[in-house]
Amino acid sequence: MKLIVGLGNPGRKYDYTRHNLGFMLVDRLADKLGKTINREECKSLVEKVRISDSLCLLVKPQTFMNLSGQAVSCLVSKHYVDPSQSLLVIVDDVALPIGKLRIRAKGSAGGHNGLKSIISQIGTQDFPRLRLGIKPETEVADLADFVLDRFDSSERLLVESMLDRAEAAITKWLEEGIDKAIAFANNN
Repeated sequence: MKLIVGLGNPGRKYDYTRHNLGFMLVDRLADKLGKTINREECKSLVEKVRISDSLCLLVKPQTFMNLSGQAVSCLVSKHYVDPSQSLLVIVDDVALPIGKLRIRAKGSAGGHNGLKSIISQIGTQDFPRLRLGIKPETEVADLADFVLDRFDSSERLLVESMLDRAEAAITKWLEEGIDKAIAFANNN
């Protein structure tokens, strides 16, 4: 089984905020399959689906961003998942321009607290992550407020296009592996 984990914060207050792009993407994947992510497991909302002949567990940790590792660690252990092969974590990234995607097969947290928590809890940074760009076009006074704010109307088309490409990158990962997914996503 593949774990596709979208990071975000639970609660309506955070719906459609920049920091919840991970939730938005896994919800889109579920919606396209006529599913809803609502079963509780390991401090997460989850849904089993089949994407490109792969059995996947779509995951939305309910621990808040900074404690995402608690949920992911539980699921990795429970489902006997090798993080380097069968875990994909989806995060927002303030260092990437809005609309850009990047996939890495492994690496540091890059300052992202959700990734820091996961690395700490599962004991490795050897797992793929899909980064979705949200970098502001101009300097912002408070980065925390910025990531917890909703997208401006001028950003919505870029975000929709990015999410479409991110879905295609996930399919590429499932069908052809991480290297093909990297080549696809990182050249957009």
